[in-house]
Amino acid sequence: MKVLETYIVAGLTGLLFYHLHSPIPWMLGAITGMLVWKTVIKRQVAAPKALSNSGLIVLGTYFGLSFTKETLLTIAPYIVPFLAVAVSLIVINIMNSIAVTKWTHMDKVTSVFASVPGGLSEMVAASESFNANTALVTIFQTIRLLTVVFLVPTVVVHWLSGHAPSGSSAAQAAAASSDGHYAWFLLSIFGALLLRNVIPAAYVVGPLAVTAVMHVAGVNLPSLPSWLIILAQISVGMNMGNRITLEDIKLGGKFSWVYFLLALVLIALSFGCGWAFAKLTDLPLSTALLSLAPGGLVEMVLTAQTVGGDPAIVSSLQFMRLLLVIIVVPNVLKWVFRKFPYITDTAWKNRSVRN
Repeated sequence: MKVLETYIVAGLTGLLFYHLHSPIPWMLGAITGMLVWKTVIKRQVAAPKALSNSGLIVLGTYFGLSFTKETLLTIAPYIVPFLAVAVSLIVINIMNSIAVTKWTHMDKVTSVFASVPGGLSEMVAASESFNANTALVTIFQTIRLLTVVFLVPTVVVHWLSGHAPSGSSAAQAAAASSDGHYAWFLLSIFGALLLRNVIPAAYVVGPLAVTAVMHVAGVNLPSLPSWLIILAQISVGMNMGNRITLEDIKLGGKFSWVYFLLALVLIALSFGCGWAFAKLTDLPLSTALLSLAPGGLVEMVLTAQTVGGDPAIVSSLQFMRLLLVIIVVPNVLKWVFRKFPYITDTAWKNRSVRN
């Protein structure tokens, strides 16, 4: 019953956000509903991880339906310049996070992992291996996550509201066939389970990759019903909202504003680079912006659908950025911090945050 109550709350707030014309309303509405239900109403919520993973599998499959042979040909010339810009953004962000320690007196390792635009759980795990203050990393990564998830889609949707084509290319591509057999999607589920302990975001990337390969190969795949896509977004939003607590954010004290501002700076820089990327290539502005935005893969692809961007290109480039941040960056930081030990002044790491 608790799960049903949680779904009702998340669904109603998602419906409210939908009627308010919010970007990705079902997901942002579910996140907001969970925060309000826990914090204001003081009710417990139940958002099992299995339901969120199921939602991610559905969304990954949906995104994979937008892939075509032309997508692969389009992405190839952009890989090197995209990685160059993505690396530059990460380096600037790391430099900024080190610079602010002059005022926060926080150890640099904690500050870096608190602001690097990667997955929350991955950054916390990586910071723990460096003996950083994982509690602070969790708090400030939560602030960054909320800022990006709510701000980026809102800005992009309102900025590009007059530039979107009449119909979303994603929706058109996803509705490619109504005659295919749903049994094919069992392979997408298998892809998620096979890769769950191998790559980050496997529950999205696995089904996306399997579905994309089948679609490009000419397999007749059916479109997914809209109600299933909405339910998947609600399930993912419920889990995200359940993981975030306002109490954790309050524990960050006055330094929460510092990392909020760092997130804003990163978003502004990524938008600037996205604009330049669009000018230097023939990618649409919406696609270029969302490919470089420091947000989650799911949120950025859903936003691409809303503004008429190319979700296949956005998901491909965002996945490359995700791998870069989660796999490459921690290993590079590990080498840097060991090569230059004076950077890792961790005297502050065990102190409490002063308000």
